[in-house]
Amino acid sequence: MTEKGGGAPAARAVLQQCLQATLQVKPADEGSEAQFVQIDRGLVMYICFFKGATDDILPKMVSTLLNLRLSESDSGKLVSILELPGSLLIVPQATLGGKAKGRAMQYHNNISKEDGLRLYSSFVALCEKELMAAAAAPARTGAEVTVKHGTYGNRQVLKLDTNGPYTHLMEF
Repeated sequence: MTEKGGGAPAARAVLQQCLQATLQVKPADEGSEAQFVQIDRGLVMYICFFKGATDDILPKMVSTLLNLRLSESDSGKLVSILELPGSLLIVPQATLGGKAKGRAMQYHNNISKEDGLRLYSSFVALCEKELMAAAAAPARTGAEVTVKHGTYGNRQVLKLDTNGPYTHLMEF
């Protein structure tokens, strides 16, 4: 499932179900303590965009990723994050674009920082819109659903509690 010519992916995502996740979004400095975001049961989504990725890919990515049946419901049936209902933590992860060259990693195929930030911000906004629309459905009133996200371009510290290493890689 690729969007660019030549078969190279335009974006890569890694999905991990979680029971709870905490992400540092701003490190401590002289004037303030570190800042964190947290979700309870839901999905952690790592995102990386490659050179050539455009806004055109975003609706398909959001729809595909949010509708994949990866989360276990109380009955044991696999459901999407939209059906769970659950929360979403989106983590920008440029290292997903790395390729090994010798014993080092290179990131020549990653998108520029400016374009990546723009696409990441739009991706987060689309995910928020879709998840909030699903949470507003009459059958879901009262369900705790949140969308949290990391800070693009910063190193971030992640603490993850999961009920199994149920990790999936998707390319677009």
